[in-house]
Parts: sequence; structure tokens; C-alpha cells
Amino acid sequence: MAFAQSPSPSPSPSPAELAQALAGTPATRLPPTSGKRQVIIDTDPGQDDAIALLMAMAAPDRLDIKALTVSVGNLPLSVTEKNARIVRDWAHRPDIPVYAGYPRPLVREPIFADDVHGKSGMEGPTLHEPRGPLMPTHAVQYLIDTLRAAPPRSITLVGLAPLTNFAAALNAAPDIKPAIAEIVVMDGAWGVGGNITPAATFNIYADPEAASVVFRSGVPVTAISHDAARRVLLTPERIAPFRAMGNNAGKVVADIFDSMMAYGLRRRGVAVGPVYDPCVIAYLLQPELFKGAKVSVDVETKGEFTTGATVVDFRGYNRRTPNTLWISEADAEGLHALLRARIARLP
Repeated sequence: MAFAQSPSPSPSPSPAELAQALAGTPATRLPPTSGKRQVIIDTDPGQDDAIALLMAMAAPDRLDIKALTVSVGNLPLSVTEKNARIVRDWAHRPDIPVYAGYPRPLVREPIFADDVHGKSGMEGPTLHEPRGPLMPTHAVQYLIDTLRAAPPRSITLVGLAPLTNFAAALNAAPDIKPAIAEIVVMDGAWGVGGNITPAATFNIYADPEAASVVFRSGVPVTAISHDAARRVLLTPERIAPFRAMGNNAGKVVADIFDSMMAYGLRRRGVAVGPVYDPCVIAYLLQPELFKGAKVSVDVETKGEFTTGATVVDFRGYNRRTPNTLWISEADAEGLHALLRARIARLP
């Protein structure tokens, strides 16, 4: 009598294979890109916003900045819109219009981060009265009008602030979605926890309802997470090359970094800290500096302790189609080299 043979047992997985199977969707290095993007940058300067904006304005070969839209966030809107125009002056880019948007979150009271960025929002360098005007149109109306007139998938929205302006535009005019190539945001954390609560990062916690609208919009979202940004540490040694550049922009960046180091010393007892918003611009210029994975991301809006948390589904538990390219790793040395190269191009 013949008996069917039992299948040979599979070899035991290696420790690396087992770890990956348990982790879920793996992060992979992103491919390089070429060409020039049309971008609208939403911002709430903010020290790291200022450096990110300078970095973006120093890359006219790669980024066609159609406008800056400004939101409440790190400071009240009256401060952030003024700071955006000051940064524009530092970069000698009067061609970039600045539009002010929402002075408060969609449904909540505003919170501010002046304890981090100083009462001016850009503590460190000497500030001046901005030379260029603020545009009279509301930022959300500008977004709607511009995207309605744009070809399909032609404009990248870049969010360095709470996502209030973007969410308001998407709510008011869903027909703008086809024009958006991608929404790239400095938002969220999974493995490293928040920076405003144990669960939430500032930009989402400041307006979680707006973040939920953006992540659920159906538009492709890329989230440069704090998991990645906290790998891009600032140290005193990394500040010196900016001060040695001999240009005003280098001095401005060094002054801001010095202030950030002083905050790190007060807050953490050590002169070191993460570089957040410049990571977003680095992704636009050199995505190969990052690793990420396509996953499903939701934003918690009702938790007692977890409001603003990003719920990242690496293992497919919710069976939803991935809505986000979640960036979880960054090449710190490569990013700092890119930042130095771009700032050196400015006056």
C-alpha cells in the first residue's frame, strides 16, 4: 500500500527574514528623479520652516515655486505670514507670491510652539520688516483657483505646517484633486513617538481633523515621518560649514541652528536635535536619500491620549488600499551635504 509523502518542511527563516515578516511591508530606497516640479509650499515659519524654504528657493533648477501659502501653526498667522516674506527676502526671490490662509484650525483652538521657535518664530538671526507685500487673495481661494486651472497631476502640494489650508481647499472644492500630483508633508510618527504629546507630532496635533481630510482625500500622500527626520541630527560640527560660507543665507542658517542647539541644551541637556522640515525639500530634490513603504495611514481625531496620532498599517490589518508613501529612513550625511550645497548658492 502506497502512502502519500508529507511535504518537506520549509527551512527555518533566518533572523532577518523572521524580523521582516513580523514587521510587515518593508521600507525600500526610493529611486532618483529628474526634471522640474511645480510646487506650492504651505508653511508656518518657524525656524526649520525658514531653512526648508531657503533650501527650496535655492533650487530653481528643480522646483518651480508657484507660491507660498501660509497657515497658523508655530505662531499666529500674523507672525507666520510676515516670516514667510522675510525668508523670501533672504533668498532674493521677490518673484514668489505669499498668500495668507486660515488663522485657526478647522474646528479646534490654535496651539503654538513659541517655546521652541521664540516669540518671533525665527529666533536666532536679526529680522527685518519684509520688503514685499502679502497677496490680497486668501490662500485657500488661491489654491482652488490655481488647481482648477492646472493640467492633471501637474502640481505638488508641499505641507510644512498644519494641513488646515490644504484640507479647507479639498473640502470646498473636491474637483481640484486631479490636478494634484502628490501631497508631501512633514507629518506623523510611528516608531519614535510624538514631539508634542507621546503619540502625536506638532503639525498633526495642531489640526488633526485637517490631517485626516488630507490623508483620506484619495490624493497620493508622501509623509516624511519623524521616524526619518530624527535620524537627521544637527550637531555643532554641522553648523560651522554654514557660517564659513561667507554669504548671508549661510549666516542666517547658522544663527537659526545655533538657536536650535540652545533649545536642545535647555530641553534635553545636550546640544543636539532633529532637522525636520528640510527633510521634505530634500525628498523633492533627492528622493534616493530616503527609504519608505506604501502603507495605509489614518489620523486619530478622538482619542483621549492619542489625538493626532498617525496609525500606520504596515501589516495590512485594516485591508485598505495603501494611501501613503511613508518615509521612515533618511541618509543624514547625504541630506546635510545637499542642504549645504543649496544654501551656498544663495546670496
